[in-house]
Amino acid sequence: MKLILAAVGRQKAGPETELLERYLDRARKAGRSLGFTSIEMIELVESRAKSTSERKDQEAEQLLKALPSNSFIIALDEHGKNLSSPDFARLLDRERSAGHGSIALVIGGPDGHGKALLQTARSKLALGSMTWPHQIVRMLIAEQIYRAMTILTGHPYHRT
Repeated sequence: MKLILAAVGRQKAGPETELLERYLDRARKAGRSLGFTSIEMIELVESRAKSTSERKDQEAEQLLKALPSNSFIIALDEHGKNLSSPDFARLLDRERSAGHGSIALVIGGPDGHGKALLQTARSKLALGSMTWPHQIVRMLIAEQIYRAMTILTGHPYHRT
């Protein structure tokens, strides 16, 4: 099973990118024993449409085209559920066991997700009620992916 982190916008070099890569690398190593064959990052360019709704629609279309058709899509969205780390781990484990070809965690552009993506998403996840820069959201979700892998393997990284 593939795990995909898809985002609108390009990540610039810097400490956030280094930390993102560190957590993705750790998650890749920890996830192999769980059947996660790869964890990949997909970055798409932001739309240059003039209106917010057009930008969101274009970006949603781009994201949906970039993902494998059998993906279980989790939209990172301010109106999504707030999950604990163990609950997030259980979500990944449940959907992996369900036989989806991939699980895609999707970060929208600065204006959020378009309707098409939100309607296609099987789950919506919030990282709290605060607004976070996209560079930090990528890092946070990568850390939570790694944390989920350690929870599922019984590694002591996550202590409760």
